[in-house]
Amino acid sequence: MMVAALTGISPQVIADLKLGKPRTIELQSAHNIITLSEVNPGDHIFLTSIAAEDLSPGDSGLILTVQAVSISMKRVIEYSHGHHFEERERTSARVQLKYCGTSIVKESGALSCCKAYYADVVKCTCFHAV
Repeated sequence: MMVAALTGISPQVIADLKLGKPRTIELQSAHNIITLSEVNPGDHIFLTSIAAEDLSPGDSGLILTVQAVSISMKRVIEYSHGHHFEERERTSARVQLKYCGTSIVKESGALSCCKAYYADVVKCTCFHAV
């Protein structure tokens, strides 16, 4: 099945999601925010710790159900030496996910600037020892 893919996620976050309870994660990487902009509650999504440019057939990850998505802009003010300050805006996305199962990449899409990243994945029912 072809699903949106979130890549470069911390292994600790992945381990926490495997426990089965819905969890909310906040993402700030541009490629993951762009991918989440095309995802709706109820959709399935693929999540892996592998970077998008390194994702290849046979890599493993999780299939999750999207419970909620919100993308917002945050204003950040940084002070330096009390005289100067810099104001910036940072886009971040929060997504609530619920674990469905493990999966393996069958085929990954090509990376392109400002486009959502998709991967063709197969839900695993068992693993084979190598």
